[in-house]
Amino acid sequence: MHDAWKAFQISFAGIGAWLGWFLGGFDGLIYALVLFVTIDYITGVMRAILEKELSSEIGARGVFKKVLIFTMVGIGHIIDSYILSGGSAIRTAVIFFYLSNEGVSILENAVVIGLPVPEGLCMVLKQLRSGGDKDGSK
Repeated sequence: MHDAWKAFQISFAGIGAWLGWFLGGFDGLIYALVLFVTIDYITGVMRAILEKELSSEIGARGVFKKVLIFTMVGIGHIIDSYILSGGSAIRTAVIFFYLSNEGVSILENAVVIGLPVPEGLCMVLKQLRSGGDKDGSK
C-alpha cells in the first residue's frame, strides 16, 4: 500500500511539473484563469438546472472547452519561449482573452439566474473581450 501511495505522489508531482512548464508557470494570471473557468462552469451548471436544460453531453462539451482553454495558454507559452525566444506577450494575451470571455459568461449566467450585475463590471469585461475602446472598437 505504501508503494502505491508513493507512486501516486510521484505521478502527481510529475504531472504538476509538466503542467507548470507547459503553462509557463503558476502565476497570478493562471490562478485567475483557473478561478474564472471554475466559476463559469459552476454558474453554467446552475443556469442549466434552473432552465431545466442540464445535459451530460453539454456538460462534457463544456469540460472539453475548458481543457482547450488551458491548451491554448500552453501553446501561447510555447510560441513565446521557443519561437519568439522569450517574454510572455502571447501567453498573456491568450490568458486575458479567455479571462474576459469567462468573465462575461459568468455575468451572463448571473443575470439569467436573477442576480443584478453592476453595469460598470459588464462594461469592463466587454471592453477587455473586444480589446478596444469603450465603444468596443479597436
